[in-house]
Amino acid sequence: MSTQETQDLAASDGPRSPGPVDVEQAEAALVEHYPRLVRIAYLVLPPSLGRNRRVLTAHALAQRSLPRRRASGAGAGTVPGARRADEDAVDPGYAYVRAEVLRQALIAGLPLRRRALPRRAQFPPLLPQVWGLRVFPRAGGADELALDQRLSALSGPARAAYVLRGLERQGDPEVLRVLGAAGVEDPKAALAEADGVEAQYVLLESPEFDPCSLQARPTDLMRRRQHGRAALAAAAAVVVCGALLGLPGDGWGRNGAAAPSYARNPAAEAALDPAGLKRVGTADWQASARTDFSVWPARGGLTGDSALLRRALAVWARPGPAVHASATPGTPPGPPMGPSQLLFAGEVDANRVVILHDGLRVVRYAEPVGATSGVALDFARTDGADAVGSAALVVSRAGGNVRYLTAPWVREAAVRDLLLPDKAPRVLTRDGYGVTEPIPSPVTAASCTRWTALQLRDESGTRLLTDLGELAPARLTSGPPGRPADVTGAAAREQWARIACRLTAVSSHGVRTVNSWAYASQRPPEGTGRAEWWCARAETWRGTGSRSLALFHAPGATGPAVLAARSEGTPACGVKDPRVLAGVVWQAKSGRWYVLAAGSPDFASLQLTGGVKARSEGALMAVKAAPGARADLVGTLEDGRRVGALR
Repeated sequence: MSTQETQDLAASDGPRSPGPVDVEQAEAALVEHYPRLVRIAYLVLPPSLGRNRRVLTAHALAQRSLPRRRASGAGAGTVPGARRADEDAVDPGYAYVRAEVLRQALIAGLPLRRRALPRRAQFPPLLPQVWGLRVFPRAGGADELALDQRLSALSGPARAAYVLRGLERQGDPEVLRVLGAAGVEDPKAALAEADGVEAQYVLLESPEFDPCSLQARPTDLMRRRQHGRAALAAAAAVVVCGALLGLPGDGWGRNGAAAPSYARNPAAEAALDPAGLKRVGTADWQASARTDFSVWPARGGLTGDSALLRRALAVWARPGPAVHASATPGTPPGPPMGPSQLLFAGEVDANRVVILHDGLRVVRYAEPVGATSGVALDFARTDGADAVGSAALVVSRAGGNVRYLTAPWVREAAVRDLLLPDKAPRVLTRDGYGVTEPIPSPVTAASCTRWTALQLRDESGTRLLTDLGELAPARLTSGPPGRPADVTGAAAREQWARIACRLTAVSSHGVRTVNSWAYASQRPPEGTGRAEWWCARAETWRGTGSRSLALFHAPGATGPAVLAARSEGTPACGVKDPRVLAGVVWQAKSGRWYVLAAGSPDFASLQLTGGVKARSEGALMAVKAAPGARADLVGTLEDGRRVGALR
């Protein structure tokens, strides 16, 4: 970025006229498109800031992008006009807010200079702040990491051009105009610099670049301990804990880490009485007509520890501020409505673990052995679980590994690497309570070099489940949406070997099952072999929020399938709407570019409009295209209805 461009950008940091955009209109656009605006800011900000500061700065810039005045007729030249060809920029309010986010993100990437006054965007944001934690987006795959490294080598305006092209789907003239409105002196140079990065625009939708879906880790704990305020807080905590400790030699008070009691309701008190816990006998499941969590026996070496059970129930009802609580989406974290069922109580990986079930939820309580802090409380919704859905629960996570507690009807447990479909599974040892040995968890790995899955066998067959970061592992199936089958054959395992690494897109989402469906296969131009099209649909325990992923695997490719499209809340690729349509831009070995598209078998024709115009009969399409071309894909079903591509 030139010196003059730096000065122009920095000089534009003052109050701007809102132009023809009203404050309410801009605020409505900001609220509606907030995740996209924050993602734009995160991608344009320089990676040298660090992931934690980029996340907080991106949120701060988006929240500071509203106009200063309620309405004005001046300054219209600073507001990008509405583009009727692009859905997200039709609203002038969104166009204005996006321009403000871009302008501030470019200013934030400028270096501080001695003779120039620093601008607000160049400082770390005052708000939002997360004390004691470092937050950063979930890690993506190798493709996302490589793209992030290539973007970090670009200038700020070039990153902005790449993001406007890929994430906002804008043509070059519109990109030039928006960059100019944001204060970039030479937009053409920024656009030319962005041309040096491969057009992997679909990766911009990855969780790697989503600053609204975050992970948290502690900051420098040793430094925090040295601060005076922390010392005073620790002294106060010692006084309070000393007054509450009631069990000599145990270290925990009567109610453990629970907050003070706020009610004396008889029904609530009965639910917190460990003597009132439901306990199922060891062999009751064999005579029961049901096969689910309701017939799990109470297992573990600490099922008779009333003090531990009382603490678990008290923390469940009133988790104190020091409790690390989590819940899968759609799971109510409130107290039990009555006496719950005890599934497990025992010591696992230096923790005392209690697992309870109330008919709707599974609750896991864990406290470190020999300590009076670090209590964890996890909720997971499991209503409607069948024999497979209740076949296993996560009992412990430690050191990147996971242990499962298996159902009493599970005859054999094994671990299988989904990325090695031809490799035989390894049998897992289980203790007398049904707890498996530790196996690597795929969701905590830094890269997708392996994907471990739990293979369970009972009297009705063999099932495959995988850890997606929740208490209940997700069941994996394969086949058409109306006839999913367990992953047992070689073809199904080979298919999952290409899809497994994309499961990070549905992790920590309350997923119950994930079904993969090979909905199309085509022979690309100039190529040997066949390209495969798959759809992976993740169904949730709560019934809503299902996610569908369209995946493309080119002939001869050895890595995971390419994510062509994804959607949340759509019935596509599911039982109610067993159809899917997606397309990708693909480069042949000759260097020529093509648009490849495929729909499920009930599509009669496909049509491309926009940057590429073409029509084909049937459910497959392959047409030549220019690099970076953008097009809209629509299909016509056999009954005459028109259906858009998955998005």
